[in-house]
Amino acid sequence: MDNKVVLITGGSSGIGKAIGMYLKSKGCIIYGTTRNLEKYKAFHEFQLLELNVRDVNSIAIAVQQLIEKEGRLDVLINNAGVGITGPIEETPHEEILKTFDTNFHGPLHMAKAVLPQMRKQNSGIIINITSIAGYMGLPFRGIYSATKGALELVTEALRMETKDFGVSITNLAPGDFATNIAAGRYHAPVKKDSPYEVSYGNTLKMMDEDVDSGSNPINVAKKVFKIINVKNPKGHYKVGEFMQKFSVFLKMVLPDKVYEKLLLNHYKL
Repeated sequence: MDNKVVLITGGSSGIGKAIGMYLKSKGCIIYGTTRNLEKYKAFHEFQLLELNVRDVNSIAIAVQQLIEKEGRLDVLINNAGVGITGPIEETPHEEILKTFDTNFHGPLHMAKAVLPQMRKQNSGIIINITSIAGYMGLPFRGIYSATKGALELVTEALRMETKDFGVSITNLAPGDFATNIAAGRYHAPVKKDSPYEVSYGNTLKMMDEDVDSGSNPINVAKKVFKIINVKNPKGHYKVGEFMQKFSVFLKMVLPDKVYEKLLLNHYKL
């Protein structure tokens, strides 16, 4: 089926927008989501629905609108997410909870909302956009890593629970891509006289440089297109620079202390 009906959360910018535009060029029917439609009156790349992944009522309304209009939903791409940085000791816990609400609970809310329709169709695919950062605890990005790592693991369980429904569920973990995530990320402030002032400050600069110099998000879009056209998708996919993907392999084969030393050297800690 060339004209797959695709729903992309966080589809108005960044990776989500790139995925939507690319899949549309391949003949898919695209619906993106945004928390505030008023901000995107001039958005004409594809259709947008108002949806907040932290609000189950807005999810239910948007999914119902789409199904009433199209009669089916073939692909859900859980792309909406937020970044967070900071020393864990100094990160306000309410910000930690907000990040989990968006990056972890949000995709679960979305899956629960679309599974009844996909089960009815006996077909469908859910792609959770996670992160290579979710495979390792990164200094000053530990909360972000935890949200993405948790999503990776719960997807493994959900795949097995839904295997008899004709539904495929998979993870796609990008490395660093040139998006606006740094601008919308929660940064715990670099506090004067904090024991983390120098180490966190330097690491924060490095993280922002990595995002600014990241790869083109079109590479993620191309990977998504391949996944939705595979008969039996795997549980995990990665997309990014060679060393970013290789770091996951190293995590699996190296002793813990050796791998930790590599990360400390990379971040100059």
